[in-house]
Amino acid sequence: MASRIMKSFVAAALAAFVGAAGAQDYPTKPIVMVVPFAAGGPTDIVGRTVADGMSKALKRQVIIDNTVGAGGTIGANKVAKAKPDGYTILLHHIGMATAPALYRNLAFNPLTDFEYIGEVADVPMTVLGKKNLPPDNFKDFVAYLKANKGKMTYGNAGIGAASHLCGLLLMSALETDVQTVAYKGTGPAMTDLLGGQIDFLCDQTTNTTGYITAKSVKVYGITSAKRVSSLPDVPTLQEQGLKGFEVVVWQGMYAPKGTPKAITDKLTAALRSAIDQQAFKDSMTKLGASPVGHDKASAEGLRNHLKAEIDRWTPIIKKAGVYAD
Repeated sequence: MASRIMKSFVAAALAAFVGAAGAQDYPTKPIVMVVPFAAGGPTDIVGRTVADGMSKALKRQVIIDNTVGAGGTIGANKVAKAKPDGYTILLHHIGMATAPALYRNLAFNPLTDFEYIGEVADVPMTVLGKKNLPPDNFKDFVAYLKANKGKMTYGNAGIGAASHLCGLLLMSALETDVQTVAYKGTGPAMTDLLGGQIDFLCDQTTNTTGYITAKSVKVYGITSAKRVSSLPDVPTLQEQGLKGFEVVVWQGMYAPKGTPKAITDKLTAALRSAIDQQAFKDSMTKLGASPVGHDKASAEGLRNHLKAEIDRWTPIIKKAGVYAD
């Protein structure tokens, strides 16, 4: 018995030593960052921007892998099942907090199947209409929605995506119904909005600011509590009478469970270096997003926020009776 215990202790100590030794040289090859949404979408934009900064900090390229589908759960599950060596990581948004309530047969557990690297940025959303939609302001938009109940078409990036959640809460707050058109990412949804194939969309400022300033779409409001500097003339929905309505999409970075702490610490340090770079700050500000502080760009900060967001959104989603499978 004592011999077996000693062997187990030696094996564990050896594994820890090997892991620590490997972490000293990490990284020795490119790192794949899985973004579980379409290229050109808001999460993809944040991912590519932070990947560039992390590549500089790590002196190894961070490559984006867009593994899309099922509200981001396919890509998240891919990372959960990946080898825990630090060469496959995940950038996901608020969908990590809503997935447990939306998917009754979720293949992973956000709280137990990942190591945490840190939060990246907070991104408000905008409510947009196609360019020739008659209403010119939010008050008239609400009246138009109710007058055309069940006829208006609303695009989103699929069940569980931030755009789906925003639309769900907006329709609940306005007590009206629309025809929902689901896409594989908000990039394709935006293309159809610009082409007039759908009537409106709720999308993150990282993807919409350029279209708004170019007046390619109509904008009816910001979903954050305060206006954003990149769109100072666009009022919040709360300002326009939708009291308490706030949807801010936060982005977090994860690694597979079992990834050595020495490696996740290096990734956290690289993340902090990236978000501290002026180029990243300028890019996020231009797009209406806010880089987080170091307290949030940490394993503990992300873990605590994820747990709080799961506790916040689960009862809301269950009350709405919405399920993805």
